[in-house]
Amino acid sequence: MKSETSQAFDHPDARSRATSMATPLDRISLRDHIVDVEIGAFQAERGTTQRISFNVVVEVLPTQLNVEDDVDKILSYDKVTEAISIALGEERLNLLETLADRVAERILWEPQAVRAFVRIEKLDRGPGALGVEIVRAKANDGSVSNKETKISPLVVFFSNEAIASAHLQGWIDQLATNTAPTLICVGAPDTSPPQALSPLAQRRIDLLSIEQNAWILAARDKRCVVVETRTELDWAMKNNQISVWAPSKLVLDTVDGPSTECKDALDLALWFATDMGAERFVAFDQADVMLQTAFPVAFRKSTEPKI
Repeated sequence: MKSETSQAFDHPDARSRATSMATPLDRISLRDHIVDVEIGAFQAERGTTQRISFNVVVEVLPTQLNVEDDVDKILSYDKVTEAISIALGEERLNLLETLADRVAERILWEPQAVRAFVRIEKLDRGPGALGVEIVRAKANDGSVSNKETKISPLVVFFSNEAIASAHLQGWIDQLATNTAPTLICVGAPDTSPPQALSPLAQRRIDLLSIEQNAWILAARDKRCVVVETRTELDWAMKNNQISVWAPSKLVLDTVDGPSTECKDALDLALWFATDMGAERFVAFDQADVMLQTAFPVAFRKSTEPKI
């Protein structure tokens, strides 16, 4: 019998076999699946890709006799690689632990899957491989905590003129009574931000400039709370909090981020509204702008108090 130490560095299949349940389960495995991806919490890991290796074992219910050589009746290897691709495509991640958990969770959505062993390793961060390994299982009733009820927010864009408007308090009063959660976007202040030679540095400066304006708006009404992470946004929508979006983290961490420059504040707000699945987008003091979007768009001059 292998020691726990040697087992830890074997393929996850060894751990699966060592911790097998009373009822025998079948196993499918993915070995040494390597993907180039941008991931990591360190600044040196931003703006560049590195090789990530995936080793996955899925314990599945035994194949029934009536499978009839039909791929649709089994858990296909493609479901494992698809889970990896989807998890990598959702957003840029800092932690391998987060990535592994999302891969395992998606695999366990499959009805045949019982347990998932996921090992992920960075191959380019040192002389050896650096990684994590997790084990996830379905609950006794076969359920997996996953898909939550989708919330479609109202996304509001306030120009600098709207932020300075005497009607701002009235608009926020109306937003506070809205049944849909409200996410507010702003642009940069009218003053020019510092200029940097590096485009990546300038992108960060422009985003931080927008965040300064978010704090200025929030300071005008305590019901408006500045938020920056997806987790904060999800919590705010569930609890009907009026949120002012600080864009740096979400924009920089998104795999397929906005193509627009950060100084194009209205276009950035529209990208955010689309990404958040907004049911409606309202732009204040932008009535001269014509836009095509996937959801209803309304425009209000700062002289019109109604939303």
